[in-house]
Amino acid sequence: MRMSPIYTKTLVNGGHSRSFQIEPLPAEGWIVSQQADQFVVEHRRYTDWHRVERAVTRFIGQVAELRRQGWIDIRARSQT
Repeated sequence: MRMSPIYTKTLVNGGHSRSFQIEPLPAEGWIVSQQADQFVVEHRRYTDWHRVERAVTRFIGQVAELRRQGWIDIRARSQT
């Protein structure tokens, strides 16, 4: 059973993309991942919720900085 992501954000700028995602793994923890264009920048499994909270805070800061630089949010088709 696939659960909904806790955090997901994708931004684009000039043909480039950056994606940030945190999703639960039932009974196993959470996967924290980040991509720049098609390259995986980060892919980790955490079992400690406090590390997930820190990852969310870090992603929020990175997204805010990208927005300041002119990056634009896009929404996945499944989101409204």
